[in-house]
Amino acid sequence: MDDIATPRRTKEIIQRHGFSFKKSLGQNFLIDQNILNKIVAAAGLDETKGALEIGPGIGALTEKLARTADRVTAVEIDQRLLPILQEVLEPYSKVHVRHGDVLKLDLQEIFREDFAGLDKVSVVANLPYYVTTPILMRLLEEKLPLENIVVMIQKEVAERMAASPGTKNYGSLSIAVQYYSMPELVCVVPHTVFIPQPNVESAVIRLQVRETPAVQVQDEQHFFEVVQASFAQRRKTISNNLKSRFFTKENKDQLDPLLQQAGIEPSRRGETLSLEEFARLSDVLLAAGIS
Repeated sequence: MDDIATPRRTKEIIQRHGFSFKKSLGQNFLIDQNILNKIVAAAGLDETKGALEIGPGIGALTEKLARTADRVTAVEIDQRLLPILQEVLEPYSKVHVRHGDVLKLDLQEIFREDFAGLDKVSVVANLPYYVTTPILMRLLEEKLPLENIVVMIQKEVAERMAASPGTKNYGSLSIAVQYYSMPELVCVVPHTVFIPQPNVESAVIRLQVRETPAVQVQDEQHFFEVVQASFAQRRKTISNNLKSRFFTKENKDQLDPLLQQAGIEPSRRGETLSLEEFARLSDVLLAAGIS
Protein backbone atom coordinates (compact mmCIF):
# COMPACT_ATOMS: atom_id res chain seq x y z
CA MET A 1 0.00 0.00 0.00
CA ASP A 2 1.18 3.53 -0.79
CA ASP A 3 2.49 5.73 2.01
CA ILE A 4 -0.14 7.98 3.56
CA ALA A 5 1.89 11.16 3.16
CA THR A 6 1.21 11.85 -0.52
CA PRO A 7 -1.33 14.35 -1.87
CA ARG A 8 -3.25 11.62 -3.69
CA ARG A 9 -3.50 9.16 -0.76
CA THR A 10 -4.24 11.88 1.81
CA LYS A 11 -7.09 13.30 -0.29
CA GLU A 12 -8.43 9.80 -0.94
CA ILE A 13 -8.54 8.96 2.79
CA ILE A 14 -10.13 12.30 3.71
CA GLN A 15 -12.81 12.00 1.01
CA ARG A 16 -13.61 8.36 1.72
CA HIS A 17 -14.25 9.09 5.38
CA GLY A 18 -16.00 12.41 4.76
CA PHE A 19 -13.49 14.13 7.04
CA SER A 20 -13.56 17.93 7.36
CA PHE A 21 -10.77 19.95 8.94
CA LYS A 22 -11.41 21.80 12.19
CA LYS A 23 -9.56 25.09 12.27
CA SER A 24 -10.00 25.21 16.05
CA LEU A 25 -7.80 22.10 16.36
CA GLY A 26 -5.05 23.45 14.12
CA GLN A 27 -5.25 20.48 11.74
CA ASN A 28 -2.69 20.58 8.91
CA PHE A 29 -1.69 17.19 7.48
CA LEU A 30 1.81 16.62 6.06
CA ILE A 31 1.98 15.30 2.50
CA ASP A 32 5.74 15.25 1.97
CA GLN A 33 7.82 12.07 2.45
CA ASN A 34 11.12 13.93 2.59
CA ILE A 35 10.06 16.11 5.53
CA LEU A 36 8.65 13.12 7.41
CA ASN A 37 11.88 11.21 6.92
CA LYS A 38 13.86 14.17 8.30
CA ILE A 39 11.62 14.29 11.38
CA VAL A 40 12.04 10.58 12.10
CA ALA A 41 15.80 10.68 11.45
CA ALA A 42 16.22 13.62 13.85
CA ALA A 43 14.63 11.57 16.64
CA GLY A 44 17.36 8.91 16.38
CA LEU A 45 14.88 6.06 16.73
CA ASP A 46 15.61 2.36 16.31
CA GLU A 47 14.07 -0.98 17.26
CA THR A 48 15.14 -0.55 20.92
CA LYS A 49 13.36 2.79 21.44
CA GLY A 50 9.81 4.09 21.78
CA ALA A 51 7.99 7.06 20.29
CA LEU A 52 5.13 9.16 21.63
CA GLU A 53 3.25 11.05 18.93
CA ILE A 54 0.85 13.90 19.70
CA GLY A 55 -1.81 14.67 17.12
CA PRO A 56 -1.29 11.87 14.58
CA GLY A 57 -4.02 13.12 12.25
CA ILE A 58 -4.55 10.38 9.64
CA GLY A 59 -1.33 8.58 10.56
CA ALA A 60 1.23 9.85 8.02
CA LEU A 61 4.01 10.26 10.59
CA THR A 62 2.70 7.39 12.71
CA GLU A 63 3.38 4.78 10.04
CA LYS A 64 6.95 6.08 9.62
CA LEU A 65 7.48 5.77 13.37
CA ALA A 66 5.99 2.27 13.38
CA ARG A 67 8.53 1.18 10.78
CA THR A 68 11.42 2.49 12.89
CA ALA A 69 10.69 2.31 16.63
CA ASP A 70 9.97 -0.65 18.92
CA ARG A 71 6.68 0.83 20.16
CA VAL A 72 4.55 3.85 19.23
CA THR A 73 1.79 5.52 21.20
CA ALA A 74 -0.24 8.17 19.36
CA VAL A 75 -2.48 10.56 21.30
CA GLU A 76 -5.34 12.06 19.28
CA ILE A 77 -7.88 14.55 20.65
CA ASP A 78 -10.27 14.44 17.66
CA GLN A 79 -12.60 11.46 18.02
CA ARG A 80 -13.52 11.65 14.31
CA LEU A 81 -9.98 10.54 13.41
CA LEU A 82 -10.02 7.36 15.50
CA PRO A 83 -11.72 5.11 12.89
CA ILE A 84 -9.38 6.46 10.20
CA LEU A 85 -6.34 5.68 12.33
CA GLN A 86 -7.69 2.23 13.15
CA GLU A 87 -8.00 1.50 9.43
CA VAL A 88 -4.73 2.92 8.09
CA LEU A 89 -2.61 1.65 10.99
CA GLU A 90 -4.11 -1.84 11.02
CA PRO A 91 -0.92 -3.39 9.56
CA TYR A 92 1.19 -2.03 12.47
CA SER A 93 0.62 -4.04 15.65
CA LYS A 94 3.19 -2.01 17.59
CA VAL A 95 1.06 1.18 17.43
CA HIS A 96 -1.29 2.08 20.29
CA VAL A 97 -3.72 4.95 19.69
CA ARG A 98 -5.06 6.79 22.73
CA HIS A 99 -7.95 9.23 22.59
CA GLY A 100 -7.55 12.33 24.72
CA ASP A 101 -6.04 15.75 25.34
CA VAL A 102 -2.31 15.44 26.00
CA LEU A 103 -2.54 18.41 28.37
CA LYS A 104 -4.96 16.47 30.58
CA LEU A 105 -3.77 12.86 30.32
CA ASP A 106 -1.53 11.27 32.94
CA LEU A 107 1.74 11.16 31.00
CA GLN A 108 3.63 9.32 33.72
CA GLU A 109 1.03 6.55 33.54
CA ILE A 110 1.29 6.40 29.73
CA PHE A 111 5.04 5.95 29.99
CA ARG A 112 4.69 3.23 32.64
CA GLU A 113 2.05 1.31 30.68
CA ASP A 114 3.11 1.80 27.06
CA PHE A 115 6.89 2.00 27.25
CA ALA A 116 7.73 -0.44 30.06
CA GLY A 117 11.17 -1.95 29.56
CA LEU A 118 12.37 0.73 27.15
CA ASP A 119 15.24 2.95 28.28
CA LYS A 120 14.77 5.62 25.63
CA VAL A 121 11.60 7.26 24.38
CA SER A 122 11.20 10.35 22.19
CA VAL A 123 8.25 12.58 21.44
CA VAL A 124 7.84 13.01 17.69
CA ALA A 125 4.98 15.13 16.41
CA ASN A 126 3.48 17.67 14.04
CA LEU A 127 2.01 19.82 16.80
CA PRO A 128 -1.06 22.06 16.54
CA TYR A 129 0.48 25.52 16.48
CA TYR A 130 -2.07 27.15 18.78
CA VAL A 131 -1.04 24.93 21.71
CA THR A 132 2.66 24.29 20.98
CA THR A 133 4.18 26.01 24.00
CA PRO A 134 1.86 24.52 26.68
CA ILE A 135 2.45 21.02 25.31
CA LEU A 136 6.23 21.35 25.13
CA MET A 137 6.53 22.94 28.56
CA ARG A 138 4.40 20.19 30.09
CA LEU A 139 6.59 17.52 28.50
CA LEU A 140 9.73 19.20 29.85
CA GLU A 141 8.45 20.17 33.30
CA GLU A 142 7.13 16.67 34.07
CA LYS A 143 10.69 15.37 33.80
CA LEU A 144 9.59 12.36 31.77
CA PRO A 145 12.26 9.83 30.76
CA LEU A 146 12.67 11.41 27.33
CA GLU A 147 15.64 11.30 24.99
CA ASN A 148 14.47 13.77 22.34
CA ILE A 149 11.50 15.90 21.47
CA VAL A 150 11.30 16.40 17.71
CA VAL A 151 8.39 18.53 16.60
CA MET A 152 7.06 20.52 13.68
CA ILE A 153 6.07 23.94 14.99
CA GLN A 154 5.71 27.52 13.83
CA LYS A 155 9.10 28.78 12.57
CA GLU A 156 8.96 31.92 14.68
CA VAL A 157 8.45 29.89 17.87
CA ALA A 158 11.25 27.46 16.93
CA GLU A 159 13.63 30.39 16.45
CA ARG A 160 12.71 31.78 19.86
CA MET A 161 13.38 28.42 21.51
CA ALA A 162 16.83 28.12 19.95
CA ALA A 163 17.83 31.80 20.33
CA SER A 164 21.07 32.91 21.99
CA PRO A 165 21.47 35.76 24.53
CA GLY A 166 21.67 39.20 22.93
CA THR A 167 19.47 38.36 19.95
CA LYS A 168 15.98 39.71 19.24
CA ASN A 169 14.39 36.26 19.53
CA TYR A 170 15.90 35.51 22.95
CA GLY A 171 13.41 35.63 25.81
CA SER A 172 11.78 33.74 28.65
CA LEU A 173 10.72 30.90 26.30
CA SER A 174 14.34 30.45 25.15
CA ILE A 175 15.50 30.17 28.76
CA ALA A 176 12.72 27.78 29.80
CA VAL A 177 13.39 25.42 26.89
CA GLN A 178 17.18 25.61 27.21
CA TYR A 179 17.00 25.01 30.97
CA TYR A 180 15.56 21.55 30.28
CA SER A 181 16.98 20.74 26.83
CA MET A 182 19.43 21.54 24.05
CA PRO A 183 17.45 22.88 21.06
CA GLU A 184 18.56 22.57 17.46
CA LEU A 185 16.71 23.66 14.31
CA VAL A 186 16.50 20.70 11.93
CA CYS A 187 14.92 22.32 8.87
CA VAL A 188 12.54 25.00 7.67
CA VAL A 189 9.36 23.66 6.08
CA PRO A 190 7.38 25.41 3.31
CA HIS A 191 3.62 25.76 3.75
CA THR A 192 3.08 23.92 0.45
CA VAL A 193 3.72 20.50 2.06
CA PHE A 194 0.51 20.61 4.12
CA ILE A 195 -3.19 20.02 3.49
CA PRO A 196 -4.65 22.54 4.15
CA GLN A 197 -1.77 25.01 3.85
CA PRO A 198 -1.09 27.05 7.03
CA ASN A 199 -0.63 30.82 6.86
CA VAL A 200 2.70 30.73 8.68
CA GLU A 201 6.14 29.26 8.04
CA SER A 202 7.01 26.06 9.86
CA ALA A 203 10.17 24.45 11.16
CA VAL A 204 11.28 21.17 12.68
CA ILE A 205 13.16 21.53 15.96
CA ARG A 206 14.88 18.88 18.07
CA LEU A 207 15.08 19.31 21.82
CA GLN A 208 17.66 16.94 23.26
CA VAL A 209 16.40 16.53 26.80
CA ARG A 210 19.02 17.10 29.50
CA GLU A 211 19.49 14.52 32.26
CA THR A 212 19.83 17.43 34.69
CA PRO A 213 18.92 21.09 34.13
CA ALA A 214 21.44 23.36 32.42
CA VAL A 215 22.00 25.28 35.68
CA GLN A 216 21.48 24.45 39.34
CA VAL A 217 19.26 26.83 41.31
CA GLN A 218 18.07 26.94 44.90
CA ASP A 219 14.41 27.32 43.92
CA GLU A 220 13.24 26.45 40.40
CA GLN A 221 9.94 28.31 40.66
CA HIS A 222 11.69 31.45 41.90
CA PHE A 223 14.23 31.18 39.07
CA PHE A 224 11.47 31.22 36.46
CA GLU A 225 9.67 34.08 38.22
CA VAL A 226 12.86 36.15 38.02
CA VAL A 227 13.23 35.27 34.33
CA GLN A 228 9.62 36.21 33.55
CA ALA A 229 9.94 39.51 35.42
CA SER A 230 13.18 40.36 33.62
CA PHE A 231 11.40 40.24 30.25
CA ALA A 232 8.18 41.97 31.36
CA GLN A 233 9.07 45.01 29.25
CA ARG A 234 11.93 44.31 26.88
CA ARG A 235 13.00 47.95 26.53
CA LYS A 236 13.43 48.37 30.26
CA THR A 237 16.64 47.54 32.11
CA ILE A 238 16.70 44.45 34.25
CA SER A 239 16.86 46.71 37.30
CA ASN A 240 13.62 48.51 36.41
CA ASN A 241 11.80 45.30 35.47
CA LEU A 242 12.74 43.55 38.71
CA LYS A 243 11.84 46.60 40.82
CA SER A 244 8.35 46.55 39.29
CA ARG A 245 7.87 42.89 40.20
CA PHE A 246 9.67 42.26 43.48
CA PHE A 247 10.22 45.60 45.21
CA THR A 248 8.30 48.49 46.77
CA LYS A 249 9.23 52.15 46.97
CA GLU A 250 10.60 51.51 50.44
CA ASN A 251 13.08 48.75 49.54
CA LYS A 252 13.83 49.26 45.83
CA ASP A 253 17.29 50.68 46.66
CA GLN A 254 18.32 47.18 47.76
CA LEU A 255 18.21 45.80 44.21
CA ASP A 256 21.18 47.35 42.43
CA PRO A 257 23.71 46.19 45.07
CA LEU A 258 22.24 42.68 44.77
CA LEU A 259 22.61 42.81 40.99
CA GLN A 260 26.24 43.86 41.45
CA GLN A 261 26.69 40.97 43.89
CA ALA A 262 25.45 38.61 41.16
CA GLY A 263 27.95 40.15 38.72
CA ILE A 264 25.28 41.90 36.65
CA GLU A 265 25.27 45.58 35.73
CA PRO A 266 21.86 47.10 36.62
CA SER A 267 21.77 48.91 33.25
CA ARG A 268 21.70 45.64 31.27
CA ARG A 269 18.52 44.29 29.72
CA GLY A 270 17.16 40.83 30.39
CA GLU A 271 17.83 39.67 26.83
CA THR A 272 21.60 39.95 27.40
CA LEU A 273 21.74 37.57 30.38
CA SER A 274 22.77 33.94 30.04
CA LEU A 275 21.12 31.06 31.90
CA GLU A 276 24.09 31.03 34.29
CA GLU A 277 23.62 34.72 35.09
CA PHE A 278 19.90 34.29 35.69
CA ALA A 279 20.64 31.35 38.00
CA ARG A 280 23.14 33.41 39.97
CA LEU A 281 20.74 36.34 40.20
CA SER A 282 17.85 34.16 41.31
CA ASP A 283 19.92 32.63 44.12
CA VAL A 284 21.23 36.04 45.28
CA LEU A 285 17.70 37.47 45.43
CA LEU A 286 16.40 34.42 47.25
CA ALA A 287 19.22 34.57 49.82
CA ALA A 288 18.30 38.23 50.44
CA GLY A 289 14.67 37.25 51.07
CA ILE A 290 13.42 38.73 47.79
CA SER A 291 10.73 36.46 46.35
